[in-house]
Amino acid sequence: MRTPGKRLGCLAVLAIIALDGGSGIALAGEPGGGWWSLVPLREQAPPALASGCDASNPIDAFLNEKLARSGLTPAPEADRRTLIRRLSFDLLGLPPGAEDVEAFLLDADPLAHERLVDRILASPRYGERWARHWMDVAHFAETHGHDQDRIREHAWPYRDYLIASFNADLPYSRFVEEQVAGDVLYPGEARVVPALGFLAAGPWDESTLRDIREDTIDRQIGRYIDRDDVVTTVMNTFASVTVQCARCHDHKFDPVSTRDYYALQACFAGVDRANRRYDPDPAVHSRRRELSERLRRVRAGEKELLLSSEVQARARAWEADVAQGAVAWKTFDLETFTTSSGTELSRLPDGSLLASGKRPERDAYTLTSLLGEEPVTAIRLEVLPDDSLPMRGPGRADNGNLHLSEVRAHLFEPGAKAPRVLKLVNPSADFDQEGWTIAHALDGQDSTAWGIHPREGEAHEAVLELAEPLQAVRGTRLALVLSQAHGGGHLIGRLRASFTSASPVSRARVLPEPIRRALAVERGERTEADRIALGAHCESERLRKAIASLPPAALVYAAAADFEPDASHKPAGGPRTIHVLHRGDIHQPREVASPGALACVEALPSRFVVDGALGEGERRAALARWLVDPRNPFAWRSIVNRVWHYHFGRGIVDTPNDFGRMGGLPSHPELLDWLAVWFRDEADGSLKALHRLIVTSTAYRRSSQHSGKAARIDSENRLLWRMHRTRLDAESLRDAVLALAGDLDERMGGPSDRLFMLRPGIHVTPIVDYSQFEVGSPVGRRRSVYRFLFRTLPDPVMDALDCPAGDQLTPVRNASVTVQQALALWNSAFVAHHAERFARRVAALEPTPEGRVRLAFELALGRPPAREELEELRAYAERHGLESLCRLIFNLNELAFVS
Repeated sequence: MRTPGKRLGCLAVLAIIALDGGSGIALAGEPGGGWWSLVPLREQAPPALASGCDASNPIDAFLNEKLARSGLTPAPEADRRTLIRRLSFDLLGLPPGAEDVEAFLLDADPLAHERLVDRILASPRYGERWARHWMDVAHFAETHGHDQDRIREHAWPYRDYLIASFNADLPYSRFVEEQVAGDVLYPGEARVVPALGFLAAGPWDESTLRDIREDTIDRQIGRYIDRDDVVTTVMNTFASVTVQCARCHDHKFDPVSTRDYYALQACFAGVDRANRRYDPDPAVHSRRRELSERLRRVRAGEKELLLSSEVQARARAWEADVAQGAVAWKTFDLETFTTSSGTELSRLPDGSLLASGKRPERDAYTLTSLLGEEPVTAIRLEVLPDDSLPMRGPGRADNGNLHLSEVRAHLFEPGAKAPRVLKLVNPSADFDQEGWTIAHALDGQDSTAWGIHPREGEAHEAVLELAEPLQAVRGTRLALVLSQAHGGGHLIGRLRASFTSASPVSRARVLPEPIRRALAVERGERTEADRIALGAHCESERLRKAIASLPPAALVYAAAADFEPDASHKPAGGPRTIHVLHRGDIHQPREVASPGALACVEALPSRFVVDGALGEGERRAALARWLVDPRNPFAWRSIVNRVWHYHFGRGIVDTPNDFGRMGGLPSHPELLDWLAVWFRDEADGSLKALHRLIVTSTAYRRSSQHSGKAARIDSENRLLWRMHRTRLDAESLRDAVLALAGDLDERMGGPSDRLFMLRPGIHVTPIVDYSQFEVGSPVGRRRSVYRFLFRTLPDPVMDALDCPAGDQLTPVRNASVTVQQALALWNSAFVAHHAERFARRVAALEPTPEGRVRLAFELALGRPPAREELEELRAYAERHGLESLCRLIFNLNELAFVS
């Protein structure tokens, strides 16, 4: 929320109204109108122009009419060199090539400008440029931020989604829907899952949302704050409404109630930020969805499916296969058994081991058995009760719990110098609760485990198959390593290991107790429940195998309702209950919030369901549809104003994220509405069409030539009597240096480039050193949009050039002028290295000293040097060398600014 100190002063408001000529800005409280952004969009024709102010582009009709009424004479059209440079940096973020400049200068076609615009918009570099703008708006970065700032390894697919969407000219309504609820609205399309990275783009407080207990007040507070960031991002970005100001009380300046605010929180009550699986291949995506939906129906116990002849026939075939395979297990004949921490291990007569004594947080048992010559196809682990264990076990935690973090099998063959690691596959267990399955003991991660919290004194077992049957020779030793690293003293109490030579080993898989009971009953005497249980077991096993046979799913850091638990960060399992918090206080909950949006948009319902019964995905889908509804004036005004801002350096409303009373007033309200309606209805939400309309206008093609007379009337150029002169953003400047040096690598997509040296810090906090990165490395040659973005540890050079770190929403970048910028551009290793590369490129193309100076200047600035400039630069090159001259050119204002 903007502070009162930044509120537009009364004189400034009056000045804008005066410039507007009373053209219809409806202020709150005025008779006949509400606040301007709440007024429904109106279709209107461009104004009729006075004589001499004709315009073929509707934008110019609106702008010129106001210029004429204000007595302002617009600046003349810029020359072609200026225009192609302006267009190239504006739409692509790169300088134009020398050949392109020359071709544009020689093109006598009256539509040469329009054809140039079309060629530029067709370039894949366009998507890279405009994706970077959107990353600012979404405050995207690839670390969590806050105190630990852990790396998000899988955040980059969202960036690639943006680039692809802009290049494909995805209709804007679809673009919004996909980023809020694409998985729900378009479930059949593989490409939409990374779009949900938008909801997860901002900072995430790992300390609160992962590392403290679920049942604490701090955890609840953390969730409300985290959802606040999501709600703020969605509504500031897509609607330009500062709903976050209503978190503790009704909005002080805009018609947004606290109830509206918590209704928006309720839309995101069932999702968290996490690594989410998806399939980039559409065929795999479709197959996985089909199998997963059938598995869901099986787990839901759908009678019609499970009692069908197809499923029951498969169950009978499976039962016959099980009956044929009598598996004989041979208990480990333990030669040695050791523990890494000194825990006491004692062997019992049945071949089991009983652990006692110390209970360290980390421990590993190694069990070694001497094998004969019989093959080994699978290993069985049994965890057994014992009277000496807490709650009679099977674990040694105070409540009898057990955590088995990792199982490894090593083979010691006679004469071998080192043991051979055996691959264990197809794990099964009779106690496999979600999030603590036996598969977690094979994933190689200390933070996951096979966890057992059974009824008191209950035995359980697991079977692990060998990927390849082991044919041993006499004297071979099989070692089984069982690790516990999850903490809390949940160690193994009593266990027994055995192996089998049965083939196929799938017959040795552990069966759940309900299936054992069903199999014990004669087929003709089985109840419907028995047949359903057998069908469900058989079908779920078949489906799990089919899903496992698919190519591994990719991951994207995004909004997710179903994800792999990480410590205490687990899926909600459905929408959480959201209360309207009195004064924003967690200790003062009021009524339960029903999912919805803003009551001030009178044409649309403010609540999606009265009783709050919508599921998780349906809530987001309802909000997405509300945002892009043709009757929603916020969404359509917001996007055209945002695009206008990036083209002219200032929006029609100069606060792109705030269309409320604390934001700016529109300088051209009728133009804003005309653009919104045209974009929505005639352009069908095509952003490329909107770009084309804007950059082919006379207003965009004007020079930035100053006029003292015009400046006295409109000193801020709000009426656009000339073009704003803008500074290149950090990425465009860096990319221009790479392009001029001939080093720009145009490879697109994939994991981000880490332009730093990384060392692990205490816990997960990284230690980053940008100074040790080799600036000439091929890793550093791609466009800046592919740089890895740290929140708390940004690149010092890019930071000095006002590149945002992703900690806050950045609808408008700072454009500061500081000593640090000059020092960075002159002294940084990056600039020095690429000045040398630029000099080599120029030297290879031009043999004479004067020609090299001329060529370097023209490549960088798009124009030949004047005689005085050439003489001065040639003298400088003679004194300091071509490399130093190229560094000087990289530091010229004319390179850093676009006229």
